[in-house]
Amino acid sequence: MPKKSPKEILQQSQEPLLVDFYADWCGPCQTLAPLLDRVVAELAGKVTLFKVNVDKHPQLAQQFAIRSIPHLMLFKKGKILWRKGGLITSAELLKQLNQFV
Repeated sequence: MPKKSPKEILQQSQEPLLVDFYADWCGPCQTLAPLLDRVVAELAGKVTLFKVNVDKHPQLAQQFAIRSIPHLMLFKKGKILWRKGGLITSAELLKQLNQFV
C-alpha cells in the first residue's frame, strides 16, 4: 500500500487529527512534544497526533500559513477546527480539544 502524503492524511482523516507543525532544531517544539504525547494518551481513541516537520514539508506549512513554530492545528475531514501558535499548557490544550472530540 503506498504511503500517504501529509496533505492526503489531513484531507482524509475522519477522526479529529491534532497536527503539530515543528522542526527538529526548535527548542519550544521539543518542550511541547512530551506534553502532546500525554494529552493524546489521555484522550486515547478520540484524537490522533500527527507531526509535520516544516523543514521536510515547507509547502504544507506555507499552505496553512504557518509563520512560527510550534503550531498546533486540529482537523477533521479536511476542515480546520482550531489552531494555536506557540506553547500551550496541557490544561488549556485539553480544554480546547474536549470542545471538538
